[in-house]
Amino acid sequence: MPSERLFRPLFLIATAFTLFMALLPKPPALPIDRFGDKFEHMLAFATLALLARLSFRAERGWRLLEHLSFFGALIEVFQAIPALHRDCDFRDWVADTIAAGAVLLAARALRPLAGESPVSDG
Repeated sequence: MPSERLFRPLFLIATAFTLFMALLPKPPALPIDRFGDKFEHMLAFATLALLARLSFRAERGWRLLEHLSFFGALIEVFQAIPALHRDCDFRDWVADTIAAGAVLLAARALRPLAGESPVSDG
């Protein structure tokens, strides 16, 4: 398995890109737009969760979920700024948190298959 040092810059780039796209007053059209806003949120946070898990392997999953969920909530708070012309929707935060949680649970279940010892998240 590649080292955490490889994945951390990718995680930081993905986090910055997510924040940048979330705060653009008029984000560019993307091919995935046809699947809807919630799909975009879930794809972004599933990706962030996977990269976070690969970047911080020793960190407990619930702790990663806590930080990713907070990041999603922070994005929604920023989107409430009138000058951005974006919509603040708590359901987007819920979608972010569910997607991140699902990926982190899957990663936890797959740890033994990757030759890593399971870590207690309790």
